Amino acid sequence: MSNTWLNLENKTVIITGGASGIGKATAQEFVNQGANVVVCDMSPDAPELEGATEEHFLYVVTDVTSKSSVDAMMQAVLDKFGTVDVIVNNAGINIPRLLVDPKEAGGEYELDEAVWDKVCDVNLKGVFFCGQAAARVMVEKKSGVIINMSSESGLEGSEGQSVYAATKNAVNSLTRSWAKELGRLGIRVLGVAPGILEATGLRTLSYETALAYTRGITIDELRAGYSKTSTTPMGRSGKLSEVANLVCYLASEKADYIHGVTYNIAGGKTRG
Repeated sequence: MSNTWLNLENKTVIITGGASGIGKATAQEFVNQGANVVVCDMSPDAPELEGATEEHFLYVVTDVTSKSSVDAMMQAVLDKFGTVDVIVNNAGINIPRLLVDPKEAGGEYELDEAVWDKVCDVNLKGVFFCGQAAARVMVEKKSGVIINMSSESGLEGSEGQSVYAATKNAVNSLTRSWAKELGRLGIRVLGVAPGILEATGLRTLSYETALAYTRGITIDELRAGYSKTSTTPMGRSGKLSEVANLVCYLASEKADYIHGVTYNIAGGKTRG
């Protein structure tokens, strides 16, 4: 561990959904910065993070949709590290569905209550439970940072992913509202909204099959589209590490006057 310009050494950071994808990349960068890193995920296996040591790393199997599970996780963090300085609410789920399937009413890829509830529970209730649990600790010491992971789709919408996009826009509203409530108490609240990124854990076969169906294309056509960046002015997909770098900066004292905003990290991709 070496000192860095971000001064995150020995800060205690919780990353939910940190066993893969953006969460894992973010956890790795916090390890690189010398922080005490807590990864929460449903996976039974902790992620392998280069340089992580038993003294400065904790993995807790956590169901973010369960208040008792979140409370138990927070207690484990306090027992090991004594406090929480930063929480990154990254855990999320995406199940592509059409509002109405013109080919098969009520079919497999038409939105139903079960899918609606599952996506909303993870993406919204999970952010609520984890954000509240961390904020209770932060309020006592009058300092801390809450970073909510959103998505470019929450700003722009997304074909076949209406519920996911809706939850991410709701996360943006939570970020703004909590910022108004907690700023005066010394707690900063921010959001990060990634655009098209290199492969993450979201790209399972079931996810790709569903998304391709909702867009009326084949899986091969969907996968070919990953490399097409005509809508992104920078001409490439984003890197997980680039999202992680932004999160670490926002969590640091260098960003002390940044509050209540969601950063779109999408290579300039917008509607226009």
